[in-house]
Amino acid sequence: MATRKVTLSLDEAAWSYAEQAAARAGMSPSAWISRAARREAVRIGVGPAPDLAMVMAEAAADDAEMAAAEKAMRAQG
Repeated sequence: MATRKVTLSLDEAAWSYAEQAAARAGMSPSAWISRAARREAVRIGVGPAPDLAMVMAEAAADDAEMAAAEKAMRAQG
């Protein structure tokens, strides 16, 4: 993945947390912050639009799994 050098300002606590978390993950603070930013962006819905066909297939699989679970529960009484 391509990288871009940027300058950021973080409060002391945020930088300390990032350093500690990066060390635990065995990565640099820059890499950890990049990953955290990407995760947060995805969490709030920023990024490429989901593949509708994949979403529908996953929903159908979830429905089938739920129906099978309900059938098994009814069979148990």
